[in-house]
Amino acid sequence: MEAEEERFPTLRQVLLFFVFLAQTCAEQEGYSVTEETESGSFVANLAKDIGLEVRELSRRRARVIFNNNKQHFLLNLQTGDLQVNEKLDREELCGPTDPCVLQFQVLLEDPLEVYRFKLLVRDINDNSPVFPEAKMILKVMENTLPGTVFPLKNAQDLDVGINNVQNYTIYPNIHFHVLTRNGSEGRRYPALVLDKALDREEQPELRLTLVAIDGGAPPKSGTALVLIDVLDINDNAPEFVQPLYRAQILESSSLGSHVVTVSARDLDVGINGEVFYSFFYGDEEITRTFALNELTGEITIIRKLDFEKIVSYEVDIKASDGAGLSGKCTVIIQVVDINDNTPELTVASLTSSIPENSPETTIALFSVQDPDSGENGRMVCSIQEGIPFTLKPSVENFYKLVTEGPLDRENQAEYNVTITVTDMGTPRLKTQHNITVLVSDVNDNAPAFTQTSYTLFIQENNSPALHFGSVSATDRDAGANAQVTYSLLPPQDPNLPLDSLVSINADNGHLFALRALDFEALQAFEFRVGATDRGAPALSSQALVRVQVLDANDNAPFVLYPLQNGSAPCTELVPRAAEPGYLVSKVVAVDADSGQNAWLSYQLLKATEPGLFGVWAHNGEVRTARPLSERDAAKHRLLLLVRDNGEPPLSASVTLHVLLVDGFSQPYLPLPEAAAEAAPADPLTVYLMIALASVSSLFLFSVLAFIAVRLCRRSRAGWGGGGSVPEGHFPGHLVDVGGMGTLSQSYQYEVCLNGSSGTTSEFKFLKSVASNHLGSTNGVEENSNSVNGFGFN
Repeated sequence: MEAEEERFPTLRQVLLFFVFLAQTCAEQEGYSVTEETESGSFVANLAKDIGLEVRELSRRRARVIFNNNKQHFLLNLQTGDLQVNEKLDREELCGPTDPCVLQFQVLLEDPLEVYRFKLLVRDINDNSPVFPEAKMILKVMENTLPGTVFPLKNAQDLDVGINNVQNYTIYPNIHFHVLTRNGSEGRRYPALVLDKALDREEQPELRLTLVAIDGGAPPKSGTALVLIDVLDINDNAPEFVQPLYRAQILESSSLGSHVVTVSARDLDVGINGEVFYSFFYGDEEITRTFALNELTGEITIIRKLDFEKIVSYEVDIKASDGAGLSGKCTVIIQVVDINDNTPELTVASLTSSIPENSPETTIALFSVQDPDSGENGRMVCSIQEGIPFTLKPSVENFYKLVTEGPLDRENQAEYNVTITVTDMGTPRLKTQHNITVLVSDVNDNAPAFTQTSYTLFIQENNSPALHFGSVSATDRDAGANAQVTYSLLPPQDPNLPLDSLVSINADNGHLFALRALDFEALQAFEFRVGATDRGAPALSSQALVRVQVLDANDNAPFVLYPLQNGSAPCTELVPRAAEPGYLVSKVVAVDADSGQNAWLSYQLLKATEPGLFGVWAHNGEVRTARPLSERDAAKHRLLLLVRDNGEPPLSASVTLHVLLVDGFSQPYLPLPEAAAEAAPADPLTVYLMIALASVSSLFLFSVLAFIAVRLCRRSRAGWGGGGSVPEGHFPGHLVDVGGMGTLSQSYQYEVCLNGSSGTTSEFKFLKSVASNHLGSTNGVEENSNSVNGFGFN
């Protein structure tokens, strides 16, 4: 029960709402506005008409609703005015309906109220009358009686009322006037009334302007063209405009091309005035070549024309109307020649190959012709520029192609001559013919070496038959004339055994060494090679070949000083008071090689007391490295290595004996037995001496023997002279050899040992010998104290 009681009060509230809504919907009076009114224009004050205060419009959320759901107007809630929202077009809103009324509602909420309003949109004259057709055609027989009425189409005006079409006029109105008739729906229709009889021969057509005027202020109007076509009767035969037509057409005209159009006139109109064209008689050549349009009189081509076959055509044309009346004319068609034939070239004789260096020679004889006439048949012959040929005219249309002079095959072996024949027509046509001329070879070029002289290099100690270089010669001729054969020419030096040194491949110019070469024996030689072709007669040329033998490091350094004599070893005396850097001796060595293979360097391999002596790497000077002391041994043995700069490097060793003495007043010389006992004590020395002895040549032994003899003689002379030092230059074998990195010329020594039993030996020391005085010796001589000798047991 409680649920039912709750449902019934809700239903009662809904019913009361609809009753209240019905009571609040009030019909209000209407408003009006002119179409095209500007946006924002005032229409009415709705708040005043409804009877509400302006502030209540905002509180009750008032709004305007149109039936078409378009917002044509706006309600200003600040003033209560109804304003135009957008321009209104009555014709768009209502069309032809009159009056044009729009309905809208004003909706208020809290409480809900709806007010209905009507708005009348007033029409203005903003549209002109428009005829449905801009041109109306009216056909009238020329025998039509005056007073006949011809209805016309009316004009349309989108405006309504007085702004719609009210009246019609026509001009010029010599033959007609217009009547304005009212229709059942208030529309007005025009009608033409014939006032004066028509004459088609006098005026076959009349052009009238129909004007529709509305009643607006100011009035607007629309116009349409009324074309009066006066119809005639058949009382005239067709007649051509001219009895004779002349036409020209190019022979190259395409099918369907227009030739000429004939025209016949018939004063009648309609079917009586229709003219039909045809050929007067059926000539087969004409009917197969031309076509005639029976309606237009146009003559066209249906077959290709050829001026060379038919120059002109004469055609008779008949014009007939529908009643059987006819007329006749003649058409003369002239075919115009065009340049449609290219010139023709025919070769009568041809020589395709000629020897080079030949005088003026005829290559070809040819003729030219062109089937065209006039300028189209006149021809000009030419060849391209830049070739040694020319054209010479012969009889009638014949021409000769000849050479301008001797040809050189080496310059160009083949010529492509293009003969161009051009006519003088428009456009110009041409024919081209290519002739290939081959120039045969003559042996007029000797072989030419790529170089006038060749410089070749070969390493010494080469293997026999080694290919060490090539010479190359080319011959500009061809075939056998260009085949080159190489040979060695006799050398200018009769002592040069060229046949045993070098050979050459006759086909390709490769040079081969026949035996191993030795730089030390032969450093360079030169010879000439010849290149001969196989032409008749044969031609040849020469080139000079210089061969440089490159040095190899195949010679070890040879030590000149100190002398390596097993029976009398070289001993240097050094005072114990010597300062560091004291010159003990200098190793003098030479190398038979050259260049960097002969650059020597020196190295101390082994010493009795390391650190006491040192050797300079570049000049071989042996000097003390520190001060000498009493603890240092008296006898020292130095093993020195002399190495060249070759690849791989070669070397030689030398042993230097040094004896430390307290002073030069009592020279101390070892006994031969002591030296002999010391040799076996060092195996390295024995091995080095054996190797040196095996490598040395007979010449070396001779030199050593000669030096030993000289030393012995000089020592005897010094002994007999009481120890005096001879004046003059010292022996050459003790002096620096030609800048080879040996003993400097500032110091020279002479040591003479006598190993005989019971005899004494003498030591002489000299220093500061000027190297630039070759004839005399300006030095200070220092003699040891006069002692008969030292004994070594």
